[in-house]
Amino acid sequence: MRVLVTGGAGYIGSHTVRLLLASGHEVWVYDNLAQGHRASVSADRLIVADLLEPARIDHALVSRRIEAVVHFAAVALVGESVTDPALYYRNNVIGSLNLLDQLRRHEVRRIVFSSTCATYGIPKKVPIDENEPQAPINPYGNTKLVVEKALMDHASAYGLGVGILRYFNAAGASPKGDIGEDHDPESHLIPLVIAAALGRRPAIQVFGDDYPTPDGTCVRDYIHVDDLASAHLLALEKLTPDKVLVCNLGTGQGHSVREVIRAVEAVSGRKVPVEVGPRRAGDPPVLVAAAATAERELGWNPRYRNLEEIVKTAWDWHLAHPHGYDD
Repeated sequence: MRVLVTGGAGYIGSHTVRLLLASGHEVWVYDNLAQGHRASVSADRLIVADLLEPARIDHALVSRRIEAVVHFAAVALVGESVTDPALYYRNNVIGSLNLLDQLRRHEVRRIVFSSTCATYGIPKKVPIDENEPQAPINPYGNTKLVVEKALMDHASAYGLGVGILRYFNAAGASPKGDIGEDHDPESHLIPLVIAAALGRRPAIQVFGDDYPTPDGTCVRDYIHVDDLASAHLLALEKLTPDKVLVCNLGTGQGHSVREVIRAVEAVSGRKVPVEVGPRRAGDPPVLVAAAATAERELGWNPRYRNLEEIVKTAWDWHLAHPHGYDD
């Protein structure tokens, strides 16, 4: 297929682009590079443009004769979404609606959407399956849920084939060591712990150690970025016009903050300095996926199930790239 990947120069997007190309698809990346990195994708595959520019979307779809879209492009910092919700609604919602308008105009009838477990808010039961009520507790989760609903309505009204993938905590880097995680500011736990182990930050902050979990710290489901990429490929190849797929993506295993710290210490051979502070408002004690739907519908099974193995790929990337992509 001829595939446009929005946000394809970002963390998960760049890993997915690599897998799509390796699987024989013709792929172009549509990215404004506000958070993505030019160095993470081939220059001849990159279209530097924004989803707030409908004419640019139109040109990309027509000139590349696009048949399907994988849609990653979004801003995704929970804290920032609380202080600047207008940015999130403009970028995540209006940008997505612009994209959907152009897909309908040009009869592109397949889209895989990068969604999130943040649409569930604080779950009533764990592990979380796709039937869990969606009640986001921040504007970021709200915007992702709005786009999910728009996709469902477009599928019903216009025969759009839709894949909605709600994933949990993306982690790790390509085992090849050439692409990985580079956010500014960084908000993900594993790279923050690695930075503390490398002395690039004074300590790792643990937000609360009095949760109802085995060691008192929050538990999350860490899924390797290449496993996420493989789910996007499988969803894209399963989609047909009029078909809707909704899947959680996770390993089904939870690891606490302290377990992540110990895994980084084991991989690096270094002691990680830790500072314990108060809980953050809105942090659920446990977020773990029930991923049986992805296994059943996509034939998807995560290859990386060992936390230290995931951490090792991240450690190798950060060790080799002390300044990230440096772009």
